[in-house]
Amino acid sequence: MSKNFSITKKIYYHDTDAGGVVYYANYLKYLEEGRSEYCAQLGIHTGELAKKEVLFVVARVEIDYKSPARYQDSIRVETEVEAVSRSSVKFNQQIKIADRILIQAKVTWVCVNAQIKPIAIPLDVKQLMASQ
Repeated sequence: MSKNFSITKKIYYHDTDAGGVVYYANYLKYLEEGRSEYCAQLGIHTGELAKKEVLFVVARVEIDYKSPARYQDSIRVETEVEAVSRSSVKFNQQIKIADRILIQAKVTWVCVNAQIKPIAIPLDVKQLMASQ
């Protein structure tokens, strides 16, 4: 992935199953954290947008689990925007330890109003995401 943004996260005991391996559903949280920090870094504050009834919901997730993370590992969550359309954003994300890919994911966000009906992404938000 090029032009990506990344965050680093340490794996704690509560992230793992009885075998010390990260529980598979926790990767969804890590991916969400990556997207949230990516947007914050761009100056897109989803909490402020929500006050204006502009919300982003996950409409699709495709994940390939390639290798496990374990207790006390330090992982890197990489995020990039693949495409921005009228009302959706497609992200490519990876979770890695060093250069080893643990997870590859494609995530689609849809912009919706308070009634969860699709709406156009605000132009300023769209421009910020599209410029990456």
